Amino acid sequence: MWFASGLLRARPLVPEPVGWWHGVAGRGFGLVEFACGLANSNHYFLWIIRPDLVTGDSAMLPLKFVTSTKKKGFIARWCPQEEVLNHPSVGGFLTHNRWNSTLESLSAGVPMICWPFLGDQQTNCKYVCNEWEVGMEIDKNVKREEIEKIVLELMGGDKGKKMKKKATEWKELAKKATDPNGSSSLNLERLVNVLLSKN
Repeated sequence: MWFASGLLRARPLVPEPVGWWHGVAGRGFGLVEFACGLANSNHYFLWIIRPDLVTGDSAMLPLKFVTSTKKKGFIARWCPQEEVLNHPSVGGFLTHNRWNSTLESLSAGVPMICWPFLGDQQTNCKYVCNEWEVGMEIDKNVKREEIEKIVLELMGGDKGKKMKKKATEWKELAKKATDPNGSSSLNLERLVNVLLSKN
């Protein structure tokens, strides 16, 4: 894994796989804005860009970005997201807040930068940012300056430190709930027993 390669020297930000970019990039939302914001933040990052879902000019990253982030960033086509989020060197997760990604991030104790668009994403983002206090939301019309500012705050600012503490608390709650006698494990067992008793 890239984290073990010696390239990593600090906690990276992990933008969510750009599978969710499908249908978004064509509406003027800029992959380039995210790229420039990440580069300007000067933080390490792992970024997954799925070529089957992002095509044409919207998938082109500027050469300046590629060369300036060669030692700080890694771009790949796929990664085991849950495994990456659970790696101790991960410092943040840029997500659209689909439920699975939100749960994986909470369970891993990783604070989030939220960029919701559709369905339950706005509701999940509201909870992540306002109720659980483990995330910060990006405006839909994203700008590189905003990305840079929010990455810097998440990775080293006071709000980012508070979010990390809260995220660690959520990780402990998730671990407790999924232990053999935890609420999630017991509820799943009850559900299985009910389903089996109906046969």
